[in-house]
Amino acid sequence: MQSVKRLPASAGRVRIGMVHLGLGAFHRAHQAVYLERYRQRTGDDAWGVSSANLRASVALVDALREAGHRYHVAEYADSEHVTVREIGVIEETLFTGKDENGRWGRDVETLLERMASPETRIVTLTVTEKGYFLSPASGELLVDDPLVAADIAHPEAPRTAPGLLVEALARRHAAGQAPFTVLSCDNMPDNGKRTRAAVMALAARRDAGLADWIADEVAFPCSMVDRIVPAMTEADFSRLAVLGIEDRNAVVGESFSQWVVEDDFPQGRPDWAADGVEMVADVAPFETMKLRMLNGSHSLLAYLGALGGIETVAEAVGREDLTSLLRRYMLDEAASTLAMPEGTDLDAYAEQLLARFANDSLHHRLQQIAMDGSQKLPQRWLSGAEIHLAVGRDVACTALGVAAWIRYTAGTDLAGTPHAVDDPLADRLAALHVRHGDDIAGLVSAFMAVEDVFPPALAAEPRFVAAVTAAYTDLTQQGLAGALDALGRA
Repeated sequence: MQSVKRLPASAGRVRIGMVHLGLGAFHRAHQAVYLERYRQRTGDDAWGVSSANLRASVALVDALREAGHRYHVAEYADSEHVTVREIGVIEETLFTGKDENGRWGRDVETLLERMASPETRIVTLTVTEKGYFLSPASGELLVDDPLVAADIAHPEAPRTAPGLLVEALARRHAAGQAPFTVLSCDNMPDNGKRTRAAVMALAARRDAGLADWIADEVAFPCSMVDRIVPAMTEADFSRLAVLGIEDRNAVVGESFSQWVVEDDFPQGRPDWAADGVEMVADVAPFETMKLRMLNGSHSLLAYLGALGGIETVAEAVGREDLTSLLRRYMLDEAASTLAMPEGTDLDAYAEQLLARFANDSLHHRLQQIAMDGSQKLPQRWLSGAEIHLAVGRDVACTALGVAAWIRYTAGTDLAGTPHAVDDPLADRLAALHVRHGDDIAGLVSAFMAVEDVFPPALAAEPRFVAAVTAAYTDLTQQGLAGALDALGRA
């Protein structure tokens, strides 16, 4: 019999003190949950949230408005134990993207006014890696991207997250107001520093004085976020309906949740440490641990599993050969690159991750994890590979993952079944497959030459290129099981 715990939202409205860019499932199941718990514990009504969708459909924005901005989060410990929370801290939802008629920025002015208001003390972001418009390899602003170019030409009507931040900060600067703190909650190394880099590069093209003020006055703390939140499916809504939850805005996730934040908030912040937020001086070790061990493992499962016709994470880790691969990758190739605080047990963390991956109540689709691989590989795999290769160590698991990603971007699995490739470089990568056909060595070399993904020094490393080429050959000639067996014997 299923055990269900229900937690209603706090009553009444709260004042908006925080703006969030990226009204997606993760924000609603992570940051908003911490704020709801904080409000229920303290009664503090100063930290309501205005959340904006920058790209996705306007439908969620309007649906939340119609629901009074209340929705449910179902947290599954396993298929038999679930906690259902009602969330009430989001007070406003906005849409700044392109509507069905091709018009931009329905609510952009409302959002800018909200961000420019002295009441707004923190702006947070979950816009994914590509939403910062930074080259994954170099970290430089992609000034030739059409949306960035539009923000440079018309900064008063921004279309990107960095553009919104710059315009709102410019308004506060002009008004003589203190700036808000900018807190990235995306899975990127040094996410605060990368956010600062994007904002500074855009501001410098607009006004040197504004850029100097941002450099001197605006805080960009880093953070590490962790909670598995799959994309909702009709099966998930049906599961909730059985529990009496008829809510098209609901989100399903695992019960585990972690948020580690650098404590740098000049205009104040919620006192949320008692609600599970870890406030630290340096997030970097935790951030790198999660990116390389959790996210790196997820990416291995995503590309290898998808090539093998596997649909979910739980299904993938049900295979002994894939579980063995993950243990080897996490302990031999990921953990050994980390410099963690004393007392951190990385063996235990690896086993905890495997247990979380095996949670079959989540139905976490590998195709969701596989999105935007060109943006994710540098921080999840390639930076660690460079560390190993510099001292002559093996990177066989990473090489197999890279080979699987290359093969995945062809748009079919190993049996020839087509799948969508959702990636900013999808067309460019597909063209490489067409150009090189069955020439594996030529194909791998062509991918290595994509400097948006592969650092030149790594691409020029013969041992890495050879390992990826060999792994690609194993995958295409021996299949998934054969490639994993070959790795196990290596």
